[in-house]
Amino acid sequence: MPRVGLRVKPGASRTRVGGTYRRPDGPALVVAVNAPAVEGRATEAALKAVADAFGLRRREVTLISGSTSRDKVVELPDVLPDGTLTAARLRELLMPRAGGR
Repeated sequence: MPRVGLRVKPGASRTRVGGTYRRPDGPALVVAVNAPAVEGRATEAALKAVADAFGLRRREVTLISGSTSRDKVVELPDVLPDGTLTAARLRELLMPRAGGR
């Protein structure tokens, strides 16, 4: 099961999954959520957003590390419900968005 690094940006104007945050240990997927970083709300919102972006149920996204950090690691299934490989969908999401930040 692939592990994916996340960089969570709480307090965003809208929830969005996409883009790359460069970390020393490799690229992380940017997850912006409008939930505040209080009492785990941003973490839960980020996990839900990642599940939605990959076409998964929330329970299929497992938090491995980073429950109180902006940098998190999650584990996802190898194959998505539509038959797409998780790695292929991740490559799409890591690409910079046109006109975005």
